[in-house]
Amino acid sequence: MSELTLTGLRVVREIALTGSFTAAARLLGYTQPTISRQVAAMETAAGAPLFVREGRGVRVSPAGAVVVEHAGRILAGVETLRQDLAALGDRVAGRIKLGAFPSATAVLAPRALARLRADHPRLEVALAEAPTPTLLRQLRAGRLAVAVIGVGAGLPDYDLAGLDQRIVFAGDLCVAVPAGHRLAEAGTAPVAELAGETWVVGEDAGGEPQFGAWPTLTDPVIGHVVRGWPARLGLVAAGLGLCLVPEIAALSVPTGVVTIGVDDPGWLGRATVALTAPAAGAEAAAVVAALRHAGEEIRLRR
Repeated sequence: MSELTLTGLRVVREIALTGSFTAAARLLGYTQPTISRQVAAMETAAGAPLFVREGRGVRVSPAGAVVVEHAGRILAGVETLRQDLAALGDRVAGRIKLGAFPSATAVLAPRALARLRADHPRLEVALAEAPTPTLLRQLRAGRLAVAVIGVGAGLPDYDLAGLDQRIVFAGDLCVAVPAGHRLAEAGTAPVAELAGETWVVGEDAGGEPQFGAWPTLTDPVIGHVVRGWPARLGLVAAGLGLCLVPEIAALSVPTGVVTIGVDDPGWLGRATVALTAPAAGAEAAAVVAALRHAGEEIRLRR
């Protein structure tokens, strides 16, 4: 007698989500006959058809809808069980505090925290957002275990003596343009193409270049000066100018805004680094590893 199985639940759920046996087979890495056998076994166990064949696809039957609804909860519970069992052998546990400059808290830090929750569920990570000088003071005072800062051209020469440094993202600055702008489809534009453009800039925040126009432009046209990123990007979306965005935060721009790279031989670039005290321990190392993984994900999606 056939039984409801985890494999069968995964197959049925994937077919329901994709509307196709073929698509489910491709996504799950199974052959078409394997998918068909799993569905047949699940229908025998359920005592009713789970799908109605129509045209080139399928739709769930009433019995199929019930199975799919329970499958989501059951499979989520199994995944939680797997993580809990893995945590029994995970020695990375306790509480730790991660600090990051504002641009790094838009995409990089949240993705790293999500990965840490999955890989090290017994590690509790608190996130703090602060300017770089504040992060360095807190790190040296022991109030942070890991600090994420930007280094490179146009930034102050911070005193990092005695701190361990790991690059977590090598991206630079990019330019946010309205979706209908002449450069929106360029991908990367020569710096000369930015001459004469109107810029939306931030109020002075220690001279960091992402708050101004492109750093190597002379006498840029400043259209608006506003404090926060939402206001700057909102003005860009409305077609009222361009603004700089650290590439590390480019995936967070709103609808109506496109980011492009800039080809500028006169700009030496920058990087995002994670700082820790020497021999900071397994917990800090896990946070840095998650940041590096998140940085790689961002790079691949850009």
